[in-house]
Amino acid sequence: MKFICFDLEGPLSPQDNAYELMKLFPNGDKIFEVISRYDDLLTLEEREGYEPGDTLALIVPFLILHNISEDNITTLALKAGLTSGADKLISWLQSKGWKVFCISTSYEQYARHITQKLGIYAHNVACTAFPLDKFRLDLCKEDCERLQETEQDILTMRPVTDDERIKQSLDYFFWEKLPTTNLGMALEQVKPVGGQRKVAALNRFADKYGEALSNWVVIGDSITDFRMLQVVEEEGGLAIAFNANEYALPYSTMSLASTSLFDLTEVLEAWQKGQRSRVEKTVKEKEKTGGVGDRGYFHWLSGRKDIDEVIEIHKRIRRLVREEAGKLG
Repeated sequence: MKFICFDLEGPLSPQDNAYELMKLFPNGDKIFEVISRYDDLLTLEEREGYEPGDTLALIVPFLILHNISEDNITTLALKAGLTSGADKLISWLQSKGWKVFCISTSYEQYARHITQKLGIYAHNVACTAFPLDKFRLDLCKEDCERLQETEQDILTMRPVTDDERIKQSLDYFFWEKLPTTNLGMALEQVKPVGGQRKVAALNRFADKYGEALSNWVVIGDSITDFRMLQVVEEEGGLAIAFNANEYALPYSTMSLASTSLFDLTEVLEAWQKGQRSRVEKTVKEKEKTGGVGDRGYFHWLSGRKDIDEVIEIHKRIRRLVREEAGKLG
């Protein structure tokens, strides 16, 4: 029996659900980009109790302010496309006897729909519980005014260029101002499944089946996945970065940049036959050949120091596959 676990947004679906939700109201995309950058900054400073992907908690007040509902999340899920080759790969894995899992930072209303579409069993999915409609009852007039002021402030900020200001202003809003409101209590209840919480979910699945992490394959692409990739790589399993960014690539065993997830088939066959040593041989052979057009760029990353060239290849294909969402951390 072989075990594989996917992140959802990126590897299985190109859409960033939270980003798309924020686009449902004017300037929501710009607000999300600033908060997403703030998430990166908090992760990089290793703020205590903060996990990458907690963006999904931080945007809650703005979703409530603009009357975004759980139905809106479900509607976006129904419209969302799949990453090219994802359905084919999942079907192939299941036909070969693999157990397929998904651990996603996405809200449950989105993650459940996408994984169901791919035929991944609900009990093999971990995602973010999100009773948004219940939270909407907590908004009072005073909170509305505070939020509107903060929105106007955020709209004058630019990610990276204004990092210091983003950090200072949002630190005050999220950790001093908001906790004194009803919305602060709502935000407290949302625990996105990112960072260490992904590792905890993976360990729960591994314990349930009595399977050491050295026997697992995990696939991720961003800052919310790096801890999961790191722990599997350290345990001698196979951590794959797929169309990944600079936050995920350094922690992975190997990477693939491609417009099709199905390009992983040969590598996963190699894992089935001879685990890590067989995969290393296969990937290094493919690396020599190189990719063609927008497909098949493999790199063996374990022990590798200089990955600048790899990051550039992934950046190009990530933007191609994920479009606007590709620029997010």
